[in-house]
Amino acid sequence: MSPNTAYRSDKKALKFLAPEIIASAFLHCEERKVDKTGCISFEGRKYEAGLSFIGCTVNVIYDPADITEITIEYEGHTPWKARQLVIGERTGKRPKLPEHLQPQPADSSRLLTAAEKKNQQRKVQQTPAVSYRTVRKEGADHV
Repeated sequence: MSPNTAYRSDKKALKFLAPEIIASAFLHCEERKVDKTGCISFEGRKYEAGLSFIGCTVNVIYDPADITEITIEYEGHTPWKARQLVIGERTGKRPKLPEHLQPQPADSSRLLTAAEKKNQQRKVQQTPAVSYRTVRKEGADHV
């Protein structure tokens, strides 16, 4: 029996799947750890995963023929698309730092405090044993 005859003699109805299901069957999956900038490195390129996933290991779902857009999955979250980062000369506003990392106004200077302490030590060492200034102030004209 030829393959064509066998194909036509089958009584079961053919099932056609949606193109999305077929496309997802051929996707690849790899794990990546999100770095401290909220990005992952994949195939020598950077993709933004999100700041809330710093230090987490995420699944990267991709089509090996086209990696301009990948899908990132993390348990408990809906999968999202990520595009390749383009870091240019002007990339946008820098996000605000947390409150504990904001610059604080200085109460005092460590350098000035150390210099004042050193000056006080120097004054103590240079104090003479006898002070003739007090003798003259008491009204004694002769020494």
